[in-house]
Order: sequence, then structure tokens, then C-alpha cells
Amino acid sequence: MTGLRPADPATARAYRRSLYRAGGLAVRPGCQPVGRQGWWRGRRGDVVFVSACNPGGRRRPDGWNRRMMARLAEHVSGVPHCPGEGSLGAWSEALYAVAFPLARGRVVARRFGQNAVLVLRNERAAQLVFLA
Repeated sequence: MTGLRPADPATARAYRRSLYRAGGLAVRPGCQPVGRQGWWRGRRGDVVFVSACNPGGRRRPDGWNRRMMARLAEHVSGVPHCPGEGSLGAWSEALYAVAFPLARGRVVARRFGQNAVLVLRNERAAQLVFLA
């Protein structure tokens, strides 16, 4: 995949302002999730929102992003997960909400060149975790 680079201030700000959705749940960093909580209701442990699109915050062609998301799907098979999206204004990007520990989420996100993941932990406010 591609190398990780630190998020520049504008990209980091966009991550913080984005809305993340999966399985009927909507959440922004620093906030409690709203909506039905589906498959992770009452789950102990982490739920990590991770993408394989647009590594390093650099726009890639849609076909490339679809291929990377298919590879990410292989990495999360066998683990409870749900497709979703992150969005801000007219921009949106596919992601998965995955029930695995943050440490594993970091490894997977780095493999796909991502700058950050969003983590839900034990019904606390969502935390945006930068990887660089």
C-alpha cells in the first residue's frame, strides 16, 4: 500500500469535523454515538472505524479505492464488522466499523496508509486517534 504521512492541519480538522456512520449509528469525534446501536449494542471492548480509501489524505480514483476496500474486507472477515462511511459536506469515503482492539485497528490502518481511526470504547465518546 502507501506510506503513512502525518495529517496536515486542514486534513486533521476535516477528520475532526466529519460524521462517521455504520449500522444505523452516527458519531462525530468527541461525541456520544446516536441512533440504533445494532450489532455492537452492549459490546465490551473497542469498535474501530477504519478505511482503506485515499491513503495519507490524498485523493485516489474511485476504482482504486474500491479495490483497497475489497482488500480491507479480507482483513476484517471473520470479525464482526459493518460497512459505513465518513462524510463532510459533499465528500464521503467508505469505511468499516470493526469490533477489534484499537491496537489491531492501528496495524490495519497503517497497512492501508491511513492517517487516523475513530474508536468507540465501552460507550464513551468517540475518540479520533491519529497514527503518525
